[in-house]
Amino acid sequence: MDLQLARRRFLYRGVAGIGGLALLDMLNRDLRAASSDPDSPLIPKDPHHPAKANACIFLSMLGGPSQMDTFDPKPALAKHDGSPMDWSKEKLTDQPGLFAKPRVLVGSAFKFQKHGQCGMEVSDLLPQIASCVDDIGFVRSVQADNGNHPAAVFQMNTGFARPGNPSLGAWATFGLGTENQNLPAFVALPDFRSIPFSGAQQWGSGFLPASYQGTVLRWKGEAIRDLSSPEGVSSELQQASRDLLRSYNQKYLENHFTNPDLQARIDAYELAYRMQVEVPQVLDLTDETEATKQMYGLKDEMTRSFGTRCLMARKLVEAGVRFVQLYTPSQSWDAHVDVIKNHGKNAAEVDQPVAALLKDLKQRGLLDGTLVVWMGEFGRTPDTPADRKTKGRDHNIGAMTVWFAGGGVKGGTVVGATNDLGYKAVEHVYHIRDVHATILHLMGLNDIRLTHYHAGRNRRLTDTGGQPIHQILASRRS
Repeated sequence: MDLQLARRRFLYRGVAGIGGLALLDMLNRDLRAASSDPDSPLIPKDPHHPAKANACIFLSMLGGPSQMDTFDPKPALAKHDGSPMDWSKEKLTDQPGLFAKPRVLVGSAFKFQKHGQCGMEVSDLLPQIASCVDDIGFVRSVQADNGNHPAAVFQMNTGFARPGNPSLGAWATFGLGTENQNLPAFVALPDFRSIPFSGAQQWGSGFLPASYQGTVLRWKGEAIRDLSSPEGVSSELQQASRDLLRSYNQKYLENHFTNPDLQARIDAYELAYRMQVEVPQVLDLTDETEATKQMYGLKDEMTRSFGTRCLMARKLVEAGVRFVQLYTPSQSWDAHVDVIKNHGKNAAEVDQPVAALLKDLKQRGLLDGTLVVWMGEFGRTPDTPADRKTKGRDHNIGAMTVWFAGGGVKGGTVVGATNDLGYKAVEHVYHIRDVHATILHLMGLNDIRLTHYHAGRNRRLTDTGGQPIHQILASRRS
């Protein structure tokens, strides 16, 4: 045999062998991450640094609340109410057609008053939340990248204005696992009158293993459909069926070990079995006092949906769930016309329940360890088209108010500022990726270190990195 040919064959086989081992290692990463042994992805993991919050409740105000009608008073806007607004010098390239027609400024119809020891100004739209301002850190200077609802909601939830990326809750549970192996690590509580754009992708795991996706719970009827065993099926029969299914799945897995989702599916069956006992107990509201139900607004049709879900969120984090996300109906705060009617209705639905959640967490000693975040996908403009009959506000990526409360947050603080009319952040300007970095930071995670290898590079929730908003933290860095 030709020695040169033999040498080439030896080198080829050697390189191919090494490459094959490397490939097998890569393919097994997800498998190892999804196993049901002590290395399971949902086993609690050490944070990158000491955490201030061990759980997060994320309140998603879909549609984009108006900052100048809620938490960012603008006297100058009231002074110039009805005056023409000229956008020709402003670089609002996101939606140029929206500002082509003549527009007029719209002063807020809601009155602002100072509240709490901190003297934070809040509009009369949200009197109950206003009573909690000493526990809240407000950031008035957050900006987004996209003024289109679907893309903006994706960015709020996943950090990117396009589908296919892991949600914030998925990243948090990927980094930390969960404290209760009998409950989902990440729970989504949508309003089924109108769920968010793209539905499950908003709480999905994207390119992370499927174990980290959110589990949807319902606030009326069965929390999870078909969770209970059918009539006539004994626990012994169910156990035998589960053991048989597990044996088939495990045998199949031995021959298909490169399937990253198979072990996650097996674990999901096991979790579902454990949830049959735990979920009904955790979400049983009959053990709550009448005063608690009244506080959350469960007796009022206006507040019942969001109030029930806020109470469920409290019970879930109390039971060890890592991340709970609540949603208003899709585009509910989208006040292009008649901002008074639109915001009046939506504020009435969430004001009492949100305040009840904060107060209930606090009186139970849970607020210090639970981070609560309130935000929409973008803010709103200070003006409206001149020919619009009822005064509304359009999409605005240049400014919105986001607030934080609880674990590690310095209550009674206000960070950032917008210009006199409220359409643009001008002081301590932050981005949605900074909001995400702040949440991860308070939960003990460094957003730069929290990565997953995908499509040839390490991917992050904050992409190239965010900046934690240290001004709202209870103990700032020196």
